[in-house]
Amino acid sequence: MEIHKILQVENITKTYGKGTNKTEAIRGITFDVFKGEFLGIMGASGSGKTTLLNCIATMSKPSTGKISLNGQDTALFSGKELADYRGKEIGYLFQEFELLDNLTARENITLPLSIRGVTGIQSEKELQIISERLDIVEILDKFPSQLSGGQKQRVAAARALISNPSILLADEPTGALDSKNSKVLMDKLSSINMEQNETIVMVTHDANAASYCSRILFIQDGRLFHELRRNVKTETLTHFYERIVTVVAQLGGGSSNVL
Repeated sequence: MEIHKILQVENITKTYGKGTNKTEAIRGITFDVFKGEFLGIMGASGSGKTTLLNCIATMSKPSTGKISLNGQDTALFSGKELADYRGKEIGYLFQEFELLDNLTARENITLPLSIRGVTGIQSEKELQIISERLDIVEILDKFPSQLSGGQKQRVAAARALISNPSILLADEPTGALDSKNSKVLMDKLSSINMEQNETIVMVTHDANAASYCSRILFIQDGRLFHELRRNVKTETLTHFYERIVTVVAQLGGGSSNVL
């Protein structure tokens, strides 16, 4: 049985500026993401990993190349059509939560549904499901100022997932969290990935967070540098973490040949 390709990134580049001021952020990157995969993207600051994620999220357009989500070329959408597509197909989890302070957790989470006109019983049903999965039922009526960092990020994750997007994009989701809350968040995302077959693409510099992934792409200077795969059924998080750290050390040293 053929595994469904959710995302296809085909030889994309992203260049800013012109002439002597030209910066090549992405230099010809190609990869596929399959349904139910948990893909990590790692690289040093300035390597192009966040630019890549923004291109996938349709927040930025590649200079050349093609990005397809569920077989649809994302470059063909514009205006309201793009906004509708993004709201339905893509969930985005930010590093700094990006919650609206004047809305409760409940209202923040259901906002994407409200924008799409989904209210009432259906909205409550989806809210109940996702809040139970992320263990935030007890804090739904609190405002962001009343929540811990870990709780805020789980509320943000619920907001990103409530529309049942084709893919969840996470940009350094543990970057603003301590180690305890990072583990709680990653345990929850991992469970959702495995139990709900949710496809996740996560940019991270955190080897602990990356160890939850099934595959990791390492980027250096805008190009793919190396790839690691974890045997989810037999390889422990600890062993995969050790392999990740080894590659990160090589990456930092500028090696072009990592085994």
